[in-house]
Amino acid sequence: MFVDGSVNTIRNIGYGAYLSVSEHELSIDSLKSRVQVKRFEDTSSTKLELQTLLWALTEVCETNKKLVVYTDSQNIIGLPGRRSDLERTGYRSGKNKLLNNHELYRQFYDIVDMLDPHLMKVPGHQPSGQRDVMGQLFSLVDRASRQALRAAYV
Repeated sequence: MFVDGSVNTIRNIGYGAYLSVSEHELSIDSLKSRVQVKRFEDTSSTKLELQTLLWALTEVCETNKKLVVYTDSQNIIGLPGRRSDLERTGYRSGKNKLLNNHELYRQFYDIVDMLDPHLMKVPGHQPSGQRDVMGQLFSLVDRASRQALRAAYV
């Protein structure tokens, strides 16, 4: 599965996109029409990445299958390693303030416990000539989210 999002930070509106593929479905042209896009309001770039991932995982929700999630979000990639600290502090900052995305972090850990996805970092926004197959597939969701955001403000 490939997930990405694009946000208008002034309007706090973004579009998340995901593409679920199996190993034998790697034809770029045939997959373009299968990218799913959803609008999110009252969001930020970090929040949108989490919202998009949670939406995508909920949509595919296959517990009997090994899920691999490709994202360019360093925050998402780092969340499994931050879990014990976040839970120990009750999702609070050093100043004892609840973290902005604490509810999304809790949802993330709940769904990770249920589905056990393998998170993979993919370089985002690479020139097309430098993309491998995974980069080409990721560019489908990257492009879809950016196009949806642009279309909303034309």
